[in-house]
Amino acid sequence: MNLWELFVALVLGFIEGMTEFAPISSTGHMIIVDDLVFQSKNLFSAPVANTFKVVIQLGSILAVVVVFRDRFLNLLGLQRQNTADHKPGDRLKLAQVILGLVPFGVLGLLFEDFIDEHLFSVRTVIMGLLLGAVLMLLADHFRPQRVAAETVDQLTYKQALGMGLFQCLAMWPGFSRSGSTISGGVLLGLSHKAAADFTFIMAVPVMMGASFLSLLKNWSYMTQDALPFFVVGFISAFVFALISIRFFLKLIHRVKLAPFALYRIALAAVIYWLYF
Repeated sequence: MNLWELFVALVLGFIEGMTEFAPISSTGHMIIVDDLVFQSKNLFSAPVANTFKVVIQLGSILAVVVVFRDRFLNLLGLQRQNTADHKPGDRLKLAQVILGLVPFGVLGLLFEDFIDEHLFSVRTVIMGLLLGAVLMLLADHFRPQRVAAETVDQLTYKQALGMGLFQCLAMWPGFSRSGSTISGGVLLGLSHKAAADFTFIMAVPVMMGASFLSLLKNWSYMTQDALPFFVVGFISAFVFALISIRFFLKLIHRVKLAPFALYRIALAAVIYWLYF
């Protein structure tokens, strides 16, 4: 393991951390990374490269857990919530999170093989980037004039289920889990900040479960030679995801979704130029 490979791990962790939870599609960015790093430089075999992607994704997930640690402790009944700033009964419930996860879980089990076999291509990712951008622009334009839920604690069961349904759009590579789910929340009457909060909270169990299953399948590729590469990537993804999430949660209230949608369109153009 040389310094160049560790530097590559640092950069890839940066890309994962900065793009995983912003509504700009980490999949779209990783396509460029695959072309410029893994395939052209032949650093590692495909199985090791795929395992590395799982490892750095776990780093990003850990950052969400840290940012929302008090919220998760409240949901699990391990810590009392400060109710001074809330009306009686205003509190996000674990049942609402579970309800939001059901659509994605059911459709994921039914169509996982189909998605893996037919939807993971450069063309489908470009389509996902563009369609996701359109959804985000529509969400900003047609959002209700009156916000029904300023904070995630005011979320209703109906809104939780609705956001869960919108999250299913992220099964199409390039659509972006954050982009589709936040857009759905905004259309359903949540503030951009409340929609982002619930999106990140729902992402943890979904991504953690999928990542651990993938890691178990690919555990044999966690060799001693590749371990420093994995460790640097994991730490890098964690640190930069921590920065990205905190910054995004402050930014989304001010700029809404349109700037991210325009960035997605530009990214789709870059990928098209590289591949076609």
